[in-house]
Amino acid sequence: MPESDYADNDFASAVLAFVERIPAGRVVTYGDIAWALGTNAPRAVGRVMAFYGHAVAWWRVVPASGLPPSGHARLALPHYEAEGTPLRHLVSPDDYRIALSAARLPYDHDIYEQRIAP
Repeated sequence: MPESDYADNDFASAVLAFVERIPAGRVVTYGDIAWALGTNAPRAVGRVMAFYGHAVAWWRVVPASGLPPSGHARLALPHYEAEGTPLRHLVSPDDYRIALSAARLPYDHDIYEQRIAP
C-alpha cells in the first residue's frame, strides 16, 4: 500500500488516530492499541507503525518488554528526555528501557473510552 493511501485503510487510520492521542511523556504497547481497537493483532499495529508511524509520535508506542521501538533507541531517546518519559537502566543511548510501570498509559485513561469491543 503506498504511503499516501493509508487514509483509505480503516485499520491504519485508526492506529494512527489512536497514537495521535497519546499524551506526551506516556507510552502504550502495540498490544494496548490492538486491544483498544478490538483486535488481537499487535503485530498488525506494529506493521502500521513501521510503514506510517513517522507521521505521528512513534516513540510513544513500544513493545511490552519496555524496550524502545526496535532499531530506533538512539532516535527515540531525545523525545523521551524532552517529554519526561520515565526511563530505567539508562546505560547508553542504545541501551535503556522505558519504565512501563510509570510511563504506560492506564486503561482507565479517556483514550480508551471509545474502545471497540471485539
